[in-house]
Amino acid sequence: MLKLYGFPVSNYYNKVKVVLYEKGVPFEESESIPCQDEPLLQCSPLGKVPYLQTEQGFLAESQVICDYLEVTHPTPALFSSDPWRQAKERELLTMLELHLELVVREVYGQAFFGGTASEGTRSRTEKLLRRNIVAFKRLAKFAPFVAGDTFTMADIAAGIHLPILGMATQAVYGEDFLQAADIDWKAYTKRLAERESFQRVRAEQKAYQQAKKAG
Repeated sequence: MLKLYGFPVSNYYNKVKVVLYEKGVPFEESESIPCQDEPLLQCSPLGKVPYLQTEQGFLAESQVICDYLEVTHPTPALFSSDPWRQAKERELLTMLELHLELVVREVYGQAFFGGTASEGTRSRTEKLLRRNIVAFKRLAKFAPFVAGDTFTMADIAAGIHLPILGMATQAVYGEDFLQAADIDWKAYTKRLAERESFQRVRAEQKAYQQAKKAG
């Protein structure tokens, strides 16, 4: 059986879990926190989570894991079979993770963990995010899904990352940059929350957080 390593507060861990639930793939979970200890580096070369244990060995990087699951468990498909449509879905994925999530991650410490980002970091992050959100808006359809009329892998990434971006910018800058750009991520993610996969991931995340507080 597949074993997924990570922890339920990680957005990328949760992205992989949504894929597993959407596909109905049985798996086990094992808590793992990012670090540079050699045993973890043998499984995930950068010491990051999530990583996946398979019969053949370990896989790191969330989208690599998701692509592996798409090939090994092709039903239900989470990418379009049409090459152009799939390319556009992957374009959205790249925009979401490379140009939005990776950028706003610079201020997560201040937004969520009691830290303080430098003025230079806040300024640089704001400039990039405002530009990149406009670019994302040019690609996103929300009709009703982010790439069009079909639920795809791009929706899993969007459903996981957009709420964090909105909350982080509200916390750090006093303004939700997505809503300021007329991207109604709350209505969109409310629709996604009707899916069992998202419901399970959110419930498990909440239970994990409550257990950590109680402990």
